[in-house]
Amino acid sequence: MQHDSLSVQVTRGGIVESEHSIKAVIVSSTGEVVESWGDVDSLVYPRSAIKAMQALAFIEMGGAKQFAFDDEEIAICCASHSGEPKHVATVQSMLDKLALSETDFECGCHWPMRAATSYQLAGEGKTPTQLHNNCSGKHAGMLGLAKLLGSSPRGYIEVDHPVQQKIASTMAQMCEYDYSTAPWSPDGCSAPTWAMPLTNLALAFAKFSCPQGLAPERQLACKSLYNAVVKHPFMVAGTERYCTDMMTLLQQRVFLKLGAEGVYVAAIPELKLGIALKCDDGAIRAAESAMTALLDHVGITNFVSDEKMNNYRSVTLKNWEKRITGAITCAL
Repeated sequence: MQHDSLSVQVTRGGIVESEHSIKAVIVSSTGEVVESWGDVDSLVYPRSAIKAMQALAFIEMGGAKQFAFDDEEIAICCASHSGEPKHVATVQSMLDKLALSETDFECGCHWPMRAATSYQLAGEGKTPTQLHNNCSGKHAGMLGLAKLLGSSPRGYIEVDHPVQQKIASTMAQMCEYDYSTAPWSPDGCSAPTWAMPLTNLALAFAKFSCPQGLAPERQLACKSLYNAVVKHPFMVAGTERYCTDMMTLLQQRVFLKLGAEGVYVAAIPELKLGIALKCDDGAIRAAESAMTALLDHVGITNFVSDEKMNNYRSVTLKNWEKRITGAITCAL
């Protein structure tokens, strides 16, 4: 069933102050488009929403076992983490197990995404390193993949490096999409990101949620990744982050992942569904609101009390004096 684009409205004083348009699609693990909103066949960059697919080759080749990565370390391979102390320590542990160092990263450094953590770091007279980069866990997995492939880690972010070629091949199989002529660009962390239709992105996460029919090694890898991220949702994002909070609330029933510029994906094993959405103007607040509405729509939130879910269904906006000024809601 196809519909017009979803609308996320920001209200103030009883009127709509701003409005965001959302494209979204729900796909089954057998490849059926269950329902869609807007033009879901136009190309979008999945950005960080696809990190679980980027980690899949490393896990499938036995990387977690070979380097003794625990579930938290597997989970942070899929993360856009907030750079909090536990995130940094976990990535450092991964580098130690790989016998590599922070200087082997090619992701660049930025202040932690969590403001309080940045303030604490600055208050201690310190500056961030590449460990604080929200993609450092993904890059640790990529360095591990370089070792598995017997390739030099130098230049592992380049599109023609064996690491990125292996990742692209694995993603192409999961997304059932040919990347050979697809637009691509360095992502914020400098690793390549390829454009694809939302339908193919949702298909990959539907198969991830229910990997029956895939090769045995890939089935095991999908299950290993899924179990790690839903058991350790803090590692995927962090304190007061939608991905972490919603996965915690849904008690391992759903994997959620944000991508820059308003992309979101969900994998829902008990329904054998994948969801992918893109906010046309890139607003993350709207993407989160739409994802909540879609999770409600497929019924996976039914066991959660309205008292808990309503905080996400209608996000209350307050000013600096904590006065309520409006709300963010999705009309589905």
